[in-house]
Amino acid sequence: MTEARTTAEGGMETSYGFRQVNEGQKQGMVNDVFHKVAKRYDIMNDVMSAGLHRVWKDAMIGALSPRKDPSYKVLDVAGGTGDIAFRIVEASNRLAHATVLDINGSMLGVGEERAAKKGLTENLTFVEANAEELPFEANSFDAYTVAFGIRNVPRIDVALSEAYRVLKRGGRLLVLEFSEVEMPLLDKVYDAWSFNAIPQFGKMITGDAEPYQYLVESIRKFPRQDDFAAMIRTAGFSRVSYTNYTGGIAALHSGWKL
Repeated sequence: MTEARTTAEGGMETSYGFRQVNEGQKQGMVNDVFHKVAKRYDIMNDVMSAGLHRVWKDAMIGALSPRKDPSYKVLDVAGGTGDIAFRIVEASNRLAHATVLDINGSMLGVGEERAAKKGLTENLTFVEANAEELPFEANSFDAYTVAFGIRNVPRIDVALSEAYRVLKRGGRLLVLEFSEVEMPLLDKVYDAWSFNAIPQFGKMITGDAEPYQYLVESIRKFPRQDDFAAMIRTAGFSRVSYTNYTGGIAALHSGWKL
């Protein structure tokens, strides 16, 4: 497989980093990665983003501006460790309810432990399930969020269609994901950091460079910002837009179910 990015036409379903895999293989391989890194996931994000993921996530919650209302319900997908869900609940003055969905039980276990320590258990529900087959009725949530997780879903188009289905009319989709750097020179610096430093830091932290090699490669395979925005429109969303963070290292994508 080439290192070229996939497009709005698809390709991520058979891409395990730069490796071509059979359709149906990817999910199990990705699960193995996250079982390995679950306990050190937040450290991993610090390494992957040089700590900037915390700033980007805060900006994501600022864009969402969750209502301070007990009836406000958010679905956070691929959010096992709770990082986004905790921020949403706190921003709502601990009134909103967040359902954290992840296909990986190890990640959810970390999130449940953290939620208990923070005293947020009453505001959260943890569900082990697949983003491609959400176990919820249509029109159930006011918002659907996913941070640095959508590129690990094999059939992204199916996941986006499911997001549209479970959102209420007037509901909002927000996707934060590593993207294509659009600032001259920064792209070369970021490439050098990604492919040379990150796997080695990963090996130092976890004793295994392979999960980090996959994560770096998966970032490079993910569609460009305009292509991913087109995929969101195809799923039925309106008023689709995106905002680049730090020169395009990450981007926040937004869409509405109107």
